[in-house]
Amino acid sequence: MTDTSADLVILGGGSGGYACAFRAAELGLSVTLIEKDKLGGTCLHRGCIPTKALLHAAEVADSARESEQFGVKASLEGIDIDGVNSYKDGIVTKLHKGLQGLAKAHKINYVEGAGTLVDANTVEVDGTRYTGTNVVLATGSYSKTLPGLEFGGRIIASEQALNLDYVPDKVVVLGGGVIGVEFASVWRSFGAEVNIVEALPHLVPNEDEYCSKQLERAFRKRGIKFSTGVKFTGAEQSESGVTVSLENGETIDADLLLVAVGRGPNTAGHGYEEAGVSLERGFVRTDERLRTNLPGVYAVGDIVPGLQLAHRGFQQGVFIAEDIAGLNPPVIDEAGIPRVTYSHPEVASVGLTESAAREQYDKVETFTYDLAGNGKSQILKTAGAAKIVRAADGPVLGLHLIGDRVGELISEAQLIYNWEALPEDVAPLVHAHPTQSEALGEAHLALAGKPLHVHG
Repeated sequence: MTDTSADLVILGGGSGGYACAFRAAELGLSVTLIEKDKLGGTCLHRGCIPTKALLHAAEVADSARESEQFGVKASLEGIDIDGVNSYKDGIVTKLHKGLQGLAKAHKINYVEGAGTLVDANTVEVDGTRYTGTNVVLATGSYSKTLPGLEFGGRIIASEQALNLDYVPDKVVVLGGGVIGVEFASVWRSFGAEVNIVEALPHLVPNEDEYCSKQLERAFRKRGIKFSTGVKFTGAEQSESGVTVSLENGETIDADLLLVAVGRGPNTAGHGYEEAGVSLERGFVRTDERLRTNLPGVYAVGDIVPGLQLAHRGFQQGVFIAEDIAGLNPPVIDEAGIPRVTYSHPEVASVGLTESAAREQYDKVETFTYDLAGNGKSQILKTAGAAKIVRAADGPVLGLHLIGDRVGELISEAQLIYNWEALPEDVAPLVHAHPTQSEALGEAHLALAGKPLHVHG
């Protein structure tokens, strides 16, 4: 008879679930990991990884199209979407196999099937009950839509957008957040006409307003159209296309409507409420240590209110494993989690926006370093900036970057924020030349009172 008891039962094998499983196993705990689809979850199969593969293919297309500005004669014959999808799917397959191998290496009891929480110690899968001293809920999220707007036909979510076998001529993207902006960037690079509709005043509205305005400026130059501060009112499909209506009376015709209005917590149908888990607007309520109201039951990732980011869920999974093992890890600072939008140009940030900092602190200082003064950025021919927000005579409160490849700078930025560094602490650090990281060094030099490559 199979032993179905373990120290830890995890419902959901996405970034948060498998990270929790692997770390718990490393700490000597027995683990049962339950997943109804594929190990790796949305991030690996329908989110982060495949979208970034598309974005890289889009970058290659732009490089071919614009090669003459670098003195290289090349031409873009077109987009082989079958080839793009093959490249994308190959990456996902390779990473999936790697995860499966790690699960075996960690001796995880991996169970395929849809799980239902029965009580604080039990998850049932296809009639078999798996019991754990502790249970972790990690069931992820789904693509949301708006009331009266149903997916189907020419109205699609990001999951369908990832698997299109053609490049649409015209697309309307409903939602100017991370998902909407990234797909808009891909399709424009592939040659489509793109129009974004965002109800809030700016694209990527959760970012610092400076970065939002700079992204809008860059998108205008790329020919990406967008309407901000206007609400969607309806969509009508026909055999030949879809017509989108806005509250200002404008209508937009397109081949497809991508609905990118955010992701909802995947908590329905898993027995959470029936087992007594406290929910709020569909999210699982937890304390700062990710404990639910049920003893021994934790929640991780997109079902917990806050940033819906794979690396957030991953770190939370590690945190829970270490907490259960008695290591007493420090609470995760949500503001200290890096955020990246992988469009062209990229937007990357960590910490507080300027407006949020001014709400919390009496005196705030900012400095914005233009990438026009950065040699590597000029080599790459990217515009952008590094904006630093600090408390007056205090630590750095937020770092906000825009420009091609600035997502690679966010690791240093998160260290600066999370270690509560003063600009004076960062200014003496040596940044390799020529790199874009010098922009961070220059910005901190300026805030420390010794600006160098700064005009005005």
